[in-house]
Amino acid sequence: MSDPILHLALPKGRMQDNVFRLLADAGIHVKMGSRNYRPAISFAGVEAKILKPQNIIEMLHAGSRDLGFAGADWVAEKHVELVELLDTGLDPVRLVAAAPIDLLESGVLPKRHLVIASEYEQLALRWIRKNGLNATFVRTYGATEVFPPEDADCIVDNTATGATLRSNGLQIVDQLMTSSTRLYASPEAMDKPQKRDVIEHIALLIKGVLEARKRVMVEINISGEQLERLVAILPCMREPTIAPLHGSAGYAVKVAVPRADLPHLIPQIRAAGGTDIVVTTPNQIIP
Repeated sequence: MSDPILHLALPKGRMQDNVFRLLADAGIHVKMGSRNYRPAISFAGVEAKILKPQNIIEMLHAGSRDLGFAGADWVAEKHVELVELLDTGLDPVRLVAAAPIDLLESGVLPKRHLVIASEYEQLALRWIRKNGLNATFVRTYGATEVFPPEDADCIVDNTATGATLRSNGLQIVDQLMTSSTRLYASPEAMDKPQKRDVIEHIALLIKGVLEARKRVMVEINISGEQLERLVAILPCMREPTIAPLHGSAGYAVKVAVPRADLPHLIPQIRAAGGTDIVVTTPNQIIP
């Protein structure tokens, strides 16, 4: 059996469910078996392995993995050069500095020596230097939010809603960056035409799913006299698809519109004479 063309890294942890669902919607199914870290994948020539996002970044940088999903925060932390193919927008978080409310002076950190704890060593140290803080850094290995107040004065950690920070009596004092799940490729793999072709194919399929999630398909019946009035109000990717109805009874108009536009668009369609409105959700939209 020949070696796979492409080595794909899939994330372990909180990102996994959303990434697996995204791949499935793109027609790429991941099947977990007894060897849970090496799942089967329904894409010929691709071998998958599950790794922690931090390790995915390192393996892509080393060239032992060709393609993988990881957070932008860990790319910044590892300070490596990778090829970002697309931002999925999934699992959005903010990387923030937070401290106990009782420690703060007028909402800011006190001007004294501080102990700052984080899993993000390099990003935290850069933030300390940038702000000219007198601080000692402590490396954490998960559950960073429990360090204050006994073991740290301030933490640098990621948060989706801030709820965990608030439940531990912490207040955000600064935001370092925003992050989400991204699809990255190894620069080395992108320099090899055979691998680059497969990488770009997979990225295109996933991009089609992400685009489809932002849109809905709207089908409308309209009389000939009112057709142009309807077309004038329809947002679409290029031009709407228009087909005559049987017996010259008018036209069927089909268009992909932004999902966010739908609530105010439906009344406009009706006011323009549109009837028999059908809204469906596409699985993929490939430009």
